[in-house]
Amino acid sequence: MKVILAGGTGTMGRILQQHFAATGDEVVVLTRRPELRQHPAARMVAWDGRGRGDWWRELDGADALINLAGRSVDCRYTAARRAEILNSRLESTHALGKAMEACPRPPAVWINLSSATVYRHAEDRPMDEETGELGDDFSPRVVKAWENEFFRHARPGVRQVAVRSAMVFSRKGGAFPRFAQLVRFGLGGRHGSGRQFVSWVHEDDVARFFQWIIDTPEVDGVVNLSAPDPVREIDLMHALRERIKPLFALPSPRWMLELGALFLRTETELVLKSRRVSSKRAAALGFRFAYPGVGLALEELLPVAER
Repeated sequence: MKVILAGGTGTMGRILQQHFAATGDEVVVLTRRPELRQHPAARMVAWDGRGRGDWWRELDGADALINLAGRSVDCRYTAARRAEILNSRLESTHALGKAMEACPRPPAVWINLSSATVYRHAEDRPMDEETGELGDDFSPRVVKAWENEFFRHARPGVRQVAVRSAMVFSRKGGAFPRFAQLVRFGLGGRHGSGRQFVSWVHEDDVARFFQWIIDTPEVDGVVNLSAPDPVREIDLMHALRERIKPLFALPSPRWMLELGALFLRTETELVLKSRRVSSKRAAALGFRFAYPGVGLALEELLPVAER
């Protein structure tokens, strides 16, 4: 296959570069930094995430388009940053939509990354695609606008799938190395109440999930990507401590997190919001996770030699 990864240089992009290159596919990464080489088999093509360019030609005859573009949410939510987070998603999706409309032979499947943070703070029950309740604060509003822009560019013969992904547990970046670092530095106690749920997915299952979507014509619309075992944050910290063996583990009450977030230029929502997500549609359509439980995932991600 020929697979296009738009904005494919972040954590998930590197996971998918490695996966599709390993299977012998042609991998094209649309990026603002084409000089940045990551996987040696991936070809970097310049784009600005907004307008038309030479990158349009890459879509013609390709098999799959995967859009991962969007500014990181790991920042302070100032008015300017909020605008960047929203516009980077809408503009890149719109640009791809216009390119798909003009493409003589568009990819048969267009997968757009979305986020499981679209659901409300949930400690009471799992949120699935059918019965999940959407939130109404900043992050869910961004996701809803993003998905609306994506599905607005429907084209006959092109299957569209929005992947509401949970937190990716990967060595390649993202939240997981930060969790492990906090534990090593003695800050691996509970954060806030510790009762908030963490929905997560192992990096290997990320790659398998996107491959499964491409290979399964029945998958369309919105689908959640989250391991079957969301875990309370206090239990995740305990599991990490068992493997890393820090000398001490201080708890972090909300006021301390607020101060820390101000210093680190980030938001406490990233650790305090309870995301209890269910991949109900994927299960019904036959997808099975290789890492359904957090214990198994941590054993693979934190082998003895790295602890």
